Amino acid sequence: MFEIFPIEGGVNAVGGFYADGVSAGLKSPQPNGEPSLDVAFLISQDLIEPIAIFTQNRFQAAPITHYKTYVEGKKSNFLLITTKNANAMTGQRGVSDVVEILDSLKIHFHDIHNPIMSSTGVIGQYLPKEKIIQSFAHFRLAPECFKTPDMHAHARAADAIRTTDAFSKEIALEVHTPSGIFRIGAMAKGAGMIEPSLATMLCFITTDIALPREKLIDILHSCVETSLNAISVDGDTSTNDSVFLLSNHRSHVSDEAAFKEALSIVLHKLALDIVRDGEGASRIVSFEVKGAKDKAQAKKAAKALANSLLVKTALFGGDPNWGRIASTIGASGVEAAEETLQISFDSVVVFRRGEICFDAHTESKAAQVMQQESFKITCDLGQGQGEFTAYGCDLGHKYVEINADYRS
Repeated sequence: MFEIFPIEGGVNAVGGFYADGVSAGLKSPQPNGEPSLDVAFLISQDLIEPIAIFTQNRFQAAPITHYKTYVEGKKSNFLLITTKNANAMTGQRGVSDVVEILDSLKIHFHDIHNPIMSSTGVIGQYLPKEKIIQSFAHFRLAPECFKTPDMHAHARAADAIRTTDAFSKEIALEVHTPSGIFRIGAMAKGAGMIEPSLATMLCFITTDIALPREKLIDILHSCVETSLNAISVDGDTSTNDSVFLLSNHRSHVSDEAAFKEALSIVLHKLALDIVRDGEGASRIVSFEVKGAKDKAQAKKAAKALANSLLVKTALFGGDPNWGRIASTIGASGVEAAEETLQISFDSVVVFRRGEICFDAHTESKAAQVMQQESFKITCDLGQGQGEFTAYGCDLGHKYVEINADYRS
């Protein structure tokens, strides 16, 4: 048995890790004239071999190429995170820019080993190297930061990695097990270009669990599959999507079940935060598909619903147009039939195995469900035992406004 408790501190809640955010002048100043935080770092007292999952976009950004070329398989103790510029579609020069920036970082701070860079922002522009390098002078990396950490540093780091995000996304948990206590902390950013594969732009997780690396890899992939890989804002997969898991093993606790449950809670919370923050989104919706032939088909149908622009616009308008739900399932390629399909908005059944249940009273009740900030659309295909839940949001005017003028 184990117990899980929420705690403060984000990624800094785990002993041996320290993150902070500074301003490099990459973002425009805040409305009050104060500089915006736009560069973050995460440092570990211990050398750690990171576990990483990256985007499936074929045009992976330069920081990912750099990691795979120079860092993968080695131990590292530093992550540099920059915003406003994705450093994607920049070719060899983009990778060389990463090398130059990280080499400069190692000159500034001699105890940094195999640093990693992660970036987010506009695609197709070269990095403002000078501004990023100049920001290193503001980094607080002295040993004292671990002994007497700044209680607001984790919040600055989570704020610094935002681009179009309306709010920071972070969480920390403490887990009590019969063999001891371990902690896990995380921060993420993402609001647009969110489609399952991965479905976040950047996510960083720290923990002191003492599980073997192979177990950590398996657990991370399993938890990502039902969280960050189960959400959609706009159906677009970023060139920079990255998830990093860093474990320093300091707790000496190796409770696999407890860690899987804690990581699942962490990633589920961050995933829903990302959907909730979907550029201009006003509603978050769970698309539960059950009764599919198998899990793969359930996942295919659920993702199709979460990605459908017609469904998203109906959600924005609060229109319980169940025909769009049925049409999307039929077009997804999964095994389905009118005679076995059932569609519900929360508990309101609108179509039941070939029977239209959509009279004026039912439509009114379904419309009331859709006025909630969050609700569930359930589709029972009646074909087998496969189940999967995807998470999505509505798509409205604000999304168009943000992305029509994103580069400015």
